[in-house]
This record gives sequence, structure tokens and C-alpha cells, in this order.
Amino acid sequence: MTRTDAATTPLASRVRGVDLLATATLGLRTRRLRAVLSGLGIAIGIAAIVAVAGVTRSSQAALLAQIDRLGTNLLTVSSGTGFGGSERELPAEATRMLRQVDGVLAVAPTAQLTTENVYRNQLVLEGQTGGLAVRAADPSLLVTLDGHVRQGRFLDAATAVYPVTVLGHEAATTLGITRVDPGTRVWLGGHWFTVAGILEAIPFAPEVDRSALIGFPVARSMFGYAGHPSRIYVRAQQERVTEVSALLRLTTNPMNPDRVDLTRPSDALTARVAVAQSSAVLFLGLGAIALLVAGIGIGNIMVISVLERRAEIGLRRALGATRGHVGGQFLAESLVLGAFGGTAGVLIGCAITAALARSRGWTMQIPVEALWGGPLVAVLVGGIAGLYPAFRAARLAPAETLRTG
Repeated sequence: MTRTDAATTPLASRVRGVDLLATATLGLRTRRLRAVLSGLGIAIGIAAIVAVAGVTRSSQAALLAQIDRLGTNLLTVSSGTGFGGSERELPAEATRMLRQVDGVLAVAPTAQLTTENVYRNQLVLEGQTGGLAVRAADPSLLVTLDGHVRQGRFLDAATAVYPVTVLGHEAATTLGITRVDPGTRVWLGGHWFTVAGILEAIPFAPEVDRSALIGFPVARSMFGYAGHPSRIYVRAQQERVTEVSALLRLTTNPMNPDRVDLTRPSDALTARVAVAQSSAVLFLGLGAIALLVAGIGIGNIMVISVLERRAEIGLRRALGATRGHVGGQFLAESLVLGAFGGTAGVLIGCAITAALARSRGWTMQIPVEALWGGPLVAVLVGGIAGLYPAFRAARLAPAETLRTG
């Protein structure tokens, strides 16, 4: 090729990435409200997904930590419930027999006094119990359940013979008792009982949380307790839980072992983990639907943008821009919208998770996959939504766009 031929040969049109980004964001910068509203749809979908993933992970971590702390070796022995939800009696010798089972570390009997109720004072109408129960127990209960006293003290050999009660966490809340002092009393079974302590919540024993606990001696002397427990808590050696479980029914009631109910409270928390996982799938599906709707919205906005900027497209084509440059401009614009929405969605989702975790006392945990996967999915949705508008813009004829623009 001669020098003259080279001078007359047109140069191929080129566009740098920086220039493409600046051109692609021109429409977003000039129509900021539209851009924010378009990106908001993506942000809501991503925020929902990140928040669900974060809240689910945080709650599961809290539940698993609770299970690890309280152990899975606690077993509960009962005989079901009778009329009105009251617990049925177990044999009087059940506690002594269970303590002789090899592999049992601790046994704590309790007995629900079905004919007695607890009230804040004697002015409360009979029958308005608030779902609370009166339960006889001994000092071994707190150790067996690995419970803790929030205020005051627990029952001991001295207080068990007097009208003294210890309130479960929920019982204290229902009765409106927030502190323990020498003058704090409740109306229990037609008598005044001094409140010696308030327990922390015991996740593995919600029935204790809803009870006013008194000693077995005072239950006998004041309420005629006959010595039959209604619920017994058994702490077994961790490696022998299965072996111990197989012996408890027959040991508790040799005559009618089929009438004995045996449960492991930790199974309830484990089930809650599974429920949280299944619920998360539902909410993730709703987040995916939100993303789909947001993608359709972006596609609609980009089609409108192409129609509004026909003159700009024609001028750029007349000045040498190729179809690829024009299509790339609009595709890049939809990608930027997706990236903007995805980043905002991750931030919103993290904020929601942090707020909820703080209110529940959880340690905030967000899957790493959600942090990088959220923006990636958002960009992907934006790119798919922008394919048709970009193709349509690239197919516009320069002469027609200049004449009709």
C-alpha cells in the first residue's frame, strides 16, 4: 500500500472502556430519579435475599450455640397430660429408681400442683392464672437443667420448708415482678409466699419458665402433696444418652412403661433450625420474584431510554460509531444499574440483619456468598434485562433516527 492509499483509508472506529462507561452513565446522570427508582427494584430483591440469608444464619448459629451450651444429654420423663392440660402423676418411687440407672448423672423431680395457682395478690379473680403453674421442686433442679438465677437465690434445704417461692422467667414477667427484695410476695395457693429469686429463661424447660417453684416439704405441709412427681429431668452421660434413654421408661414405671413419655428437649431446638431453613427457602423465592420484576422494570426503562435518545443514537452512528458501540452503551447502562442496585441491596440487607441480630442478642453472621453473590446476580439480571434494548438501539438506522429524532 502506498502512502497516498494509506492516507485515504478510513480508520476503524474505536472506543475506550473509560469512554464507554462515561457514555453509558450519561443517561443515568441526567435522569437520576429514574435511575434510582430502577435500581431500587434490584436493591429490594437483593436486600431480601441477603437479609434472609443473614438472619437465618445468625439465628441458626444462636440456636446451635445454645444447644452446645446446654447439651443434648438432658432427658425429660413424664406421663402425659390430663384434663385441662395438667400433668399426670408418675410413681412415687420413680425418682429413686432413676438415680440408680447406670450412666445417669443427675435426676431432678418436679410435681405440678394442679389445684393451686399463683397470683400477684389476693385481689386477682380466681381462674385468671395467665397460664402459670405452681410446681414443687428441690435444689437439684437448677443444677440438672444448668439454669441460672437472674436475681436472688434458688431453693435450698432451709427455704424449702417455708412459704418461699422462686419464679421462672416468664412467670415473673407475667406477674410483673422485676426485682427481689424482702417485701416481694405473691399470692400462692391462698397464702402469701416470699419471692426468693427469679430465674433466667431455660430454653429446654419452658414449663419451668412458666412456674412458681416451691419446696417439696412446704408442698406437703400446706397443700397435701402426696409424693408423686409429674415431670422428672434426667441428665445422662453424653456418650450414653441412647443407652440411658432405652432404660428410662421401664425404670420409671415397671408396670406400665408404655404410659411414660420420654423426650429430649434439645430436639425441639434442632427442629427450630430445620424450620428456619425451610422458611428461608420461601423468602429466598420471594426475593427471586422481586428480582425478576426488577429486571423487567429495567428492561422497560431501557426501551424507553432508547426511544427518547434516537437522535443521539443517529448522531453517534453518523459520526462513526458502530452498532456494537451503540449496543454496548445501552448494555453497559443496564449493567451499571444492576451493579448499583446490587451494592445498595447488600448494604440494606446487612443493615437489616445487624438490627435484628442486635435486638435478639445474636451474633451477626452473613454468608460470604451473599456478599459477593448479591451484586453478581444483580449485574446478571441487569445484563439480561438490557440485552433487548441494546440490540434494538444497535439496529436503528442512522438516517431514520436523525430524520425522526
